[in-house]
Amino acid sequence: MGMRLLSVFLLLILLGAVVLWLLGSFLIKVEPRAVALDTALGAQSLTLDAGPGQRVAASFVPAQEASKGAGKGKGKGGILLLHGIRSDRRQMEARAAFLHREGYAVMLIDLPGQGASTAPAVTFGLNEAEGVRAALEELQRRLPGQRIGVIGVSLGAASLVLCRDCPKVDAAVLESMYPSIEEAVEDRMRMRLGALGAPLSRLLLWQLPLRLDIQPAQLRPIAHVGSLGMPLLIAAGSADRHTTLAETERLYAAAAAPKSLWVVDGAAHVDLHGYATAEYESRVGAFLARYVAGH
Repeated sequence: MGMRLLSVFLLLILLGAVVLWLLGSFLIKVEPRAVALDTALGAQSLTLDAGPGQRVAASFVPAQEASKGAGKGKGKGGILLLHGIRSDRRQMEARAAFLHREGYAVMLIDLPGQGASTAPAVTFGLNEAEGVRAALEELQRRLPGQRIGVIGVSLGAASLVLCRDCPKVDAAVLESMYPSIEEAVEDRMRMRLGALGAPLSRLLLWQLPLRLDIQPAQLRPIAHVGSLGMPLLIAAGSADRHTTLAETERLYAAAAAPKSLWVVDGAAHVDLHGYATAEYESRVGAFLARYVAGH
């Protein structure tokens, strides 16, 4: 009986290890797909080089002033939109339409490994940051002398914060961003497995250096948010379980002034623009008008 129980126990451990390995494979898997934006935006399609093996599919929407022949440096500025994980630039279309109405030029990209953009693997913001770098360089080239803002959601926000030596950004909106990969994985595992989530999350994290040659310490936006050197609006839902309110408050505490925190009452890990459209456009519009358009 004792040997039988031991055999069953070892078999369960083996099965659990296989399941976690397969889950890790799914989390980093890249599946490129065609992405088409609403033609009403009038976006120009382009492809950006983001380093070895990474090509970034992007869309650029010129500002209304620019389309009417305004000279260089006379626009309100440009906004780069960065979507969340397992998504693509279509997630940011409604924000793009809002910002275009406000007079900004807008660039939307599929982060490396997402949508139509290529990459060897999903790296939870580390290599995706190279796509952010390429997009910011392209925006600066198209809008010389103008200010640049960024709105990043979840993975998109982390990709901006983890971008080392990126071109200058004048202001950023960080939505639903995880503080560290350890907390991000544990939160999601706890949602599905309860108390078992914490120990199993460590087994998932153990795969990072094996599969991607990445250490968990490299995926801690909270360690970098204080040195960004730009005004920040940090936003999150009060009911978000993927990134808890306590984690968002720690991110806010770590950020340098000028900064502001918007907790969206009742929202989970959802599209905050879609959840509270009027308030989103009022708050984010005022933030960008102050720090990007300069009003």
